[in-house]
Amino acid sequence: MNLYLPLIEGARDKILGSKMITGKRKEKFVAEITSGSHTIIADVRANLGGTDTGPEPHEIFEASLAACTIITVQMYADRHAWKLDSTDVKVTVDKEGAQSHLTREIAFRGDLSAEQITRLLEIADKCPIHKLMTSAITITTVLAADSPN
Repeated sequence: MNLYLPLIEGARDKILGSKMITGKRKEKFVAEITSGSHTIIADVRANLGGTDTGPEPHEIFEASLAACTIITVQMYADRHAWKLDSTDVKVTVDKEGAQSHLTREIAFRGDLSAEQITRLLEIADKCPIHKLMTSAITITTVLAADSPN
């Protein structure tokens, strides 16, 4: 069964179920982000007025690309019974603005041929978060119905 392709083709809700991310302020600049039964704490560095109790939102954004890359290539390698022991990913922001640029550096650990490495690099670009980040995104902001104001 080709498990990674449906995720890549946008059928995430059919396979994983729709997940809503919620967030609320805990204190100062600390944000508690919830996804199902999981919680992430986001904050900012002390020199920006935060308490540095969690990664900054920007770091979570970049971490999502690293995590998705690791998971996507491992799923592909497992499906093909390739000897991929680990994937190490480093994401850096080179430029931010109307034309932002990220660099994703990938190291594959395991007994892999040059052809397998080339294919895994191609698969990395099919990671759903990569596809989302490189798409034309529109965000609609509305006031919550239960907002007191």
